[in-house]
Amino acid sequence: MVVPERRRPEAAPLSISVDRSDPDAPLIKVAGDLAFTTAGPLRAEVGRLLADRPPALVLDFGQLLFIDSTGLSVIVHAWREGQQSGTAIRLRDTPRFLETILDMTGVTGLLARPRPHARPELPGAGSAPGTSASA
Repeated sequence: MVVPERRRPEAAPLSISVDRSDPDAPLIKVAGDLAFTTAGPLRAEVGRLLADRPPALVLDFGQLLFIDSTGLSVIVHAWREGQQSGTAIRLRDTPRFLETILDMTGVTGLLARPRPHARPELPGAGSAPGTSASA
């Protein structure tokens, strides 16, 4: 009996498109596989956009099919660079598998941290000092 050789499926190519129509929150749409062999162009585009120091950078993962640790590192790198430049990194249309990975690795918590240059929200804004508004 001859057992056919199992071939690993080829990675889906990564496709990125950039929408700069909102200069305060440029948008990068990511489609395909974000992996070791495909992550370079996204990392470079994130760097180019962060160089302009926008208030926010939006990463749309609505068409993402797969992500590995290198792809995840691009998101963490974007967050780290955004923290240094005062840019919030926002994820949009994250597939369930990506939400799970972000939660399991703690990246969700990183993304939720306020920017160092952002003014913290004060609880009970408008109330007397030392008091807080309750719902």
